[in-house]
Amino acid sequence: MSGPKHSCGIVGIAATYNVVAGLHKTLMIIQHRGQESAGISVFKNGDLHTVKNNGLVQVALSTENISGLEGDIGIGHVRYSTAGSKSVLNTQPLTVMTSFGTVAIAHNGDITNHAELKEKYLASGTSFLTDSDSELVVKVLSKYMVQYNDPIRAMKSMMGDLEGSYALTILINDRLFGVRDPYGLRPLCIGEIEEGHIIVSESAAIDALNGTFIRDVVPGEIIEVMHDHFIPYQGIVSKHKAHCMFEWVYFARPDSVIDGREVYDVRKRIGEILARECPADVDMIMPIPDSGRAHAIGFSIASGIPYEEGFMKNRFAERTFILPDQKERELAVSMKMNPIKSTVDGKRMVIVDDSIVRGTTLKKLISMLRKAGAKEVHVRVGSPPVIAPCYYGVDMKTREQFVANGRTVEDVCDIIGADSLGYISIDGLIEAIGKPENELCLACVNGKYPTRIPGEVHRFQSTLNSEF
Repeated sequence: MSGPKHSCGIVGIAATYNVVAGLHKTLMIIQHRGQESAGISVFKNGDLHTVKNNGLVQVALSTENISGLEGDIGIGHVRYSTAGSKSVLNTQPLTVMTSFGTVAIAHNGDITNHAELKEKYLASGTSFLTDSDSELVVKVLSKYMVQYNDPIRAMKSMMGDLEGSYALTILINDRLFGVRDPYGLRPLCIGEIEEGHIIVSESAAIDALNGTFIRDVVPGEIIEVMHDHFIPYQGIVSKHKAHCMFEWVYFARPDSVIDGREVYDVRKRIGEILARECPADVDMIMPIPDSGRAHAIGFSIASGIPYEEGFMKNRFAERTFILPDQKERELAVSMKMNPIKSTVDGKRMVIVDDSIVRGTTLKKLISMLRKAGAKEVHVRVGSPPVIAPCYYGVDMKTREQFVANGRTVEDVCDIIGADSLGYISIDGLIEAIGKPENELCLACVNGKYPTRIPGEVHRFQSTLNSEF
């Protein structure tokens, strides 16, 4: 509800049959990663065919829109714009015709050196049709394809030029590839499905297709996917990893496994650690649905305080965190959530949420609980205070938008109207995720960035190298 907005979800499928239905179903499963637009590109008989538009998957890729679309290899994309406008021109997959054939790319992440790279390409006479950083990825790849006429070598060179975060699915004619950035900032995994293989942002999509999860794509790896096997190639290597901690805290589906850690298990563990670090003397524990549910269950188990559902959620309302306008998000809260008066009336409660960014949605929800008769409303949060921008594909771009920036916990507590407020510590979050600190991106909560960002603290020295 009150969490940050993600960028995109991607998928690629190679099979012995028409993959359009599988791509469509997968995009429905990962639609929580982007609700502004959706698209599918498939290759058949020497031609690339693409259908894409603004809107939810069932609108942009309606039965009527994709009728007749066929191909045994293809990619798909759902988008929320974090770089580039919401114009239909920026919908993905992005496709181009080149001297070596057709190319389609679906991209999750943000290219942090987009502006300087684009300036170089413009100076050399390259034209751009969109303001999306994903188009730059296409241009860079195309340049090296012309130079080398070898997709693997071209992708390695492309990775050497790009900075920031990217998980990519790429069609080059009838060949399907997946690419993950050297730090592993954005997730990507591969699985086996009936008479085919899938490469996708989250493992839950593999389960939905009755497939078998094989493994995560290694950071810096290139994978070529075919219906009967896949081939891994080493791309650009980094000594350090920087998996986005928000994937486990908020972004990914609870039933997904991200880089070896089940999301639901991590969130429940976050709640248990929250109960240890920020206890409360209350009558009940309740979640902000749906994102805070697993955190609240963990808090209840560890504290021994009963778990209750205190909000009724309208399942037909859009996810408010992903609505493009703050006023839209605020107006949508009362339409989406309604307190269950018999549960909250006269009760002292802890409400558990995944994160606080602006605080406006949570303030509204607390007010609704008090009007429904809540005696005390205490807030516990499954991430540390968000204090620094994300440059890697999450719509948290300026420090001014963070309610915790420059304020104490007590200040934030007063702003949202809670009786008390507690955040999980950074050490507690690292413990819950179960990965070493130097394998996580915690930049939004500690201000230390894994890649070069002008004006920001760079956590690592340059550690990338290429092997051709």
